[in-house]
Amino acid sequence: MKEIVLVLLCYFLGAIPFSYIFSRLLGGVDIRARGTGNVGATNVLRTLGIKIAIASLMGDLLKGLIAAWLGLYFGGEGMAAVCAVAAVVGHCWPVFLGFKGGKGVATAAGVIFYLMPTLGLILVVVFITIIFISRFVSLGSICIAVLFPALALIMSQPWQYVIMSVIMAGMVIFRHRTNIERLRHGTEKKINEKAI
Repeated sequence: MKEIVLVLLCYFLGAIPFSYIFSRLLGGVDIRARGTGNVGATNVLRTLGIKIAIASLMGDLLKGLIAAWLGLYFGGEGMAAVCAVAAVVGHCWPVFLGFKGGKGVATAAGVIFYLMPTLGLILVVVFITIIFISRFVSLGSICIAVLFPALALIMSQPWQYVIMSVIMAGMVIFRHRTNIERLRHGTEKKINEKAI
């Protein structure tokens, strides 16, 4: 019973829509009605600027970090993996916004930095490099999602974390399916372009 309550707690933690909250409180807008309509830091950046975007990003990172910490503290590596996945599910499909949330990258990053910091640093370097070269945040996100499980396996992470990495990568890629289509058709917006 304790484990079920913990997983549910992490889902609801992940479901806190920081991009929506900060956009409302600090920007006076509903981020779902602006730009791409996505409840995520990239859309906040394009729509409302860097300050609100950083606040949103930090909130989403903390959700993943806290969920991983709770799981590890109360149940070990297996529970940390389950709680981490629950938080990312909450972010992507939040009950508070009618199950229409973000894409899970920042929340997953919070998990990775807490449980596998060295791996997280490698992914950040790859992410920044891809964005610097291509100017596409979505491409960077998709690439590191693909790389995440491979690195977890190569770096001999606990098997629970390897399974977690596969599930989380799958969710992130699934949530980017419209971005993948736009990338294929050359209609994806670059980081410095305003989303109409």
